[in-house]
Parts: sequence; structure tokens; C-alpha cells
Amino acid sequence: MNSPLTHFDAQGQAHMVDVSAKVETHRVARASGVIRMLPSTFALVASGQAKKGDVIAVARIAAIQGAKRTADLVPLCHPLPITRVAVDFELDAATHSVRCTAQVESFGRTGVEMEALTAVQVGLLTVYDMCKAADRGMVMGEIRVLHKSGGKSGDWSPEGA
Repeated sequence: MNSPLTHFDAQGQAHMVDVSAKVETHRVARASGVIRMLPSTFALVASGQAKKGDVIAVARIAAIQGAKRTADLVPLCHPLPITRVAVDFELDAATHSVRCTAQVESFGRTGVEMEALTAVQVGLLTVYDMCKAADRGMVMGEIRVLHKSGGKSGDWSPEGA
């Protein structure tokens, strides 16, 4: 019986998937996640006056760098020729939260979902790092793929997204 887990060979050993026979297509993935914080911490982020500087500007650069370094962080990911990374942050005053959304694109043989997820997580980690002196209780969550397109499996989005 074939396992749906492609990162294991017939003997159950972890391996990098062989993508050499796959067709190169335009690949796109979008992911998002959120970090919740105290109202006072949110005010610092929203004002751009945090002690370490403009939190959102630094987090955006960090997220882009995270997407580019995914293969260095996740052992079985292929290094990819990324053609575009776009990162947006939405500040929600009602919930004292910041949502990070990243879209990654490539023209290649494998998808960019991991790069989009890594971008989001690194962006949120950077918000935490820059604000931890004010609020060590921040919580990150809801990190997920919102959409992917390209390749043999085509388009995918979760229900309700």
C-alpha cells in the first residue's frame, strides 16, 4: 500500500522527493497567521514607536528572508528559485492582533507552500522578538495555507477561506 506521505521511501526512510520528472509551472502559495498581544503592546506596534523601531517594517523584511531560507530550515525542502515574495500585515485594534499574510511565487517543479508558511512564521517571530520586552505573553496561531496553485494538483484552497 502506498503512503500519501511522499517524504518516506519504500523502506520508511526519510528522503527528499525526486521532482526531476515534474513539469515546471508557475507556482503560487499564500499563507497567513496571527499574533495576539496586550493592548499596550499593540499600541506600540501600531504607532511605529517601539523601542527597537518600526516593528512591521522589520518583520516584513524578516518574512521575505524567511521565505528565501526555507530549504535551510526545513530539512527535506528543495531550494527553490523564488520569483516573488509579497508580505502584508493587518493590524486589528479590536483584537489587539497583527495578521501576517505572505504570497510566494516561483516557476519550478515543486510548490511554494512551505516558503509561504515559513515567511509568515518568521514575520510573526520577528514581531514577538521586537516586542517581548513589553509583552512575553504574545500568542501566535492560525498559521495555515490559504491558497496554492500550479503543478499537477492545480488550485487548492481550504473550505471557508
